[in-house]
Amino acid sequence: MTLVDYEQLGLRGMPPLSARHKPGLPGLLLDLERFGEDAVAKPFVGITTDGVVVPGLFPIRKTGISTSAMVEAAHAYLQSLDGKQRAVATLPVDSDQWRTWCNVHIYMWRHGVLLEDLDAGQRTAALSLARASLSARGFDDVRDLMRCNEFLAEITNSPDEYGEWAYFLTIFGTPSADEPWGWQLDGHHINLHCFVLGDQVVLTPAFLGAEPCHIKSGPFAGLRVFEAEEQNGLAMVRSLSNDQAKQAILYSSIHHGDVPPDRDVPIDGQMQAGAFQDNRRLSYEGLRADAMSDGQRRLLRDLVETYIGRIRDGHATLTMKEIVDHLDETHFTWMGGTDDVSPFYYKVQSPVVLIEFDHEPGVVFANDEPTRHHVHTIVRTPNGNDYGIDLLRQHYERHHS
Repeated sequence: MTLVDYEQLGLRGMPPLSARHKPGLPGLLLDLERFGEDAVAKPFVGITTDGVVVPGLFPIRKTGISTSAMVEAAHAYLQSLDGKQRAVATLPVDSDQWRTWCNVHIYMWRHGVLLEDLDAGQRTAALSLARASLSARGFDDVRDLMRCNEFLAEITNSPDEYGEWAYFLTIFGTPSADEPWGWQLDGHHINLHCFVLGDQVVLTPAFLGAEPCHIKSGPFAGLRVFEAEEQNGLAMVRSLSNDQAKQAILYSSIHHGDVPPDRDVPIDGQMQAGAFQDNRRLSYEGLRADAMSDGQRRLLRDLVETYIGRIRDGHATLTMKEIVDHLDETHFTWMGGTDDVSPFYYKVQSPVVLIEFDHEPGVVFANDEPTRHHVHTIVRTPNGNDYGIDLLRQHYERHHS
């Protein structure tokens, strides 16, 4: 399919389901709900290649990068709430509710406080927590995706399904300079998990997506998202020699029937590590970075930094150092076309990071095949440290045994 204006795709016109309160769920979503409940009921292991966690990758240590601004912003947000709001705004730091998130627009497993229910001052305080936890670019990306969700409310005339403020914020634990705590922002196409222990920060799982990726009319005309993720992925794959491409490119198309059905994930297309995939086993595949030239390795680092650069300054640098330390073990995988219009999927995987990018079929729009109008991305910390769980385990063993 060629790149066309989103108006030409047509709206799918599904029965409306609320983003703000639990609706009666049709069959497919009931199946998803059961799948999610079963997944969260299983003990957390983490993303691995074979079910066995590589030990010692994420030690507790001093980074020298203060998290005091995050702690202060979290306290200011909690203090802005009244007693009833505060009662639902927080959960224990070791709660399984960390893992009950889903990128669909429908209310499923949501918890915490709905941003739409906050007054202007409270909402500013909530955004200030996100701003203190993310880089300037990361914060802008999140706000742009929230605006994309408002655009969907307008074009579908379904304000109960979508909206700029249809997101739930939860604080886990008590914000502290030395005890573990964190926050989760959960809603359509935005599922961020930020864990803090002392001056260490983990910002995974981090799911971000959009449909459409380019708004051409209305108050948000000109807004474009995921352009860098697309272009940096294409730069990486186009740099490969023919022999390298044979290793990295698994399939030349991601249209239905062109990829084995066992790679297809409900609601996530080719993406393997989305919602309720905390214990997914993903074998390495594609091209290893130690088989790349110096220039290609720079392109790979640039591609990874596109995602890691959303973490707050300083901590992003530390995370990139951890990733570069394992660069030789890092694999790059591609599926789909490499021209200027075809949809595609790519994956970057190492012992310490997993990144996936996927062009999806339409949900709001009526296209049944993937196009560049709908993107899902995710960043994971494999080997047990999503949600900071490995750090939390070590903290408990050290201080609470």
